[in-house]
Amino acid sequence: MKRIGIISKPGKPEPPEVLRKLIPWITERGYAVFVDQETASVLGIEGHPRAELPGLVDAVIVLGGDGTMLGAARLVAEEGLPILGVNLGGLGFITEVNLSELYPAVEKMLKGECSIEERVMLQAEIIRSGETVTTYTVLNDAVITKGALARIIDLETYVDHSYVTTFKSDGLIISTPTGSTAYNLSAGGPIVHPALDCMLLTPICPHTLTNRPIVLSGESLIEVTLKSESEDVFLTLDGQLGFSLVKGDVVAVRKSAHKTRLLMPCERDYFQVLREKLKWGER
Repeated sequence: MKRIGIISKPGKPEPPEVLRKLIPWITERGYAVFVDQETASVLGIEGHPRAELPGLVDAVIVLGGDGTMLGAARLVAEEGLPILGVNLGGLGFITEVNLSELYPAVEKMLKGECSIEERVMLQAEIIRSGETVTTYTVLNDAVITKGALARIIDLETYVDHSYVTTFKSDGLIISTPTGSTAYNLSAGGPIVHPALDCMLLTPICPHTLTNRPIVLSGESLIEVTLKSESEDVFLTLDGQLGFSLVKGDVVAVRKSAHKTRLLMPCERDYFQVLREKLKWGER
């Protein structure tokens, strides 16, 4: 591991302040540093387009919140690069390292002393008139949802080609265990330990109150067909990318061949993370 990529959340003052000290600290130890173009422009140094970084580096440090991590995870998924997440955001479920722990964590990363935790990713495919229109790889979730003024939508759902039901709801969340603490949790879905190999299917505000979240095998194929005429329905990927759906479109979701590889600089207690982030036990 000799080439380190750095991606940070743009438009925030904290990352440049941190990197003005961190980059020289890394290079002094004999490592090459490659910084994304947006961050580099603020620092006044040479940068590289984010799309090119996976082919230039052996590992990536991400400074930001979970949103920045999600974008980085999609970016490097195909290359299988390990990621060290440094939390400069809010909750930070997948940005493991606090700013106060930055230098010890990076030192462990450079020495190869971090364990790697692999996270399941999803592949979401949009099929229109029998043809695949586009395919996405996501770490958290693929969400079919209606616009603010649209009526309830009908989503005909199959799992492994077996009919489940036609959800009449505001939408449907298909989530990984990592994404279980994101939109899925807000919609009443279960928290699932990230080491499990499974997928979650959670309706958003279902018209039929007995429609409840379902935990499915990680080997399942989920196919959802939009049966409504509404023109205001979207597939949203990790809460960051969007694709407009029309009646008859099929969203097919299965486990991706790629995984997110998170660098863990210390032993991780997932339940401690839940207690801290969700304020369990506090009054």
